Amino acid sequence: TELSGKHKASNKIHAALRAPVERTIARIKHWRILRHARISPNKLSPVSAALLTLMIYT
Repeated sequence: TELSGKHKASNKIHAALRAPVERTIARIKHWRILRHARISPNKLSPVSAALLTLMIYT
């Protein structure tokens, strides 16, 4: 069935917010430093979050 205007608008906003994050994650996956990291995943999560933040806002 066809979505209502409200749902279409919601989906459009969601896609606009999600697209930069998905592009950034795709770029981060190519970074060798994260593929070969030898530290605990618990310590790597804040590093990944910081990189993501820097890439989105720069």
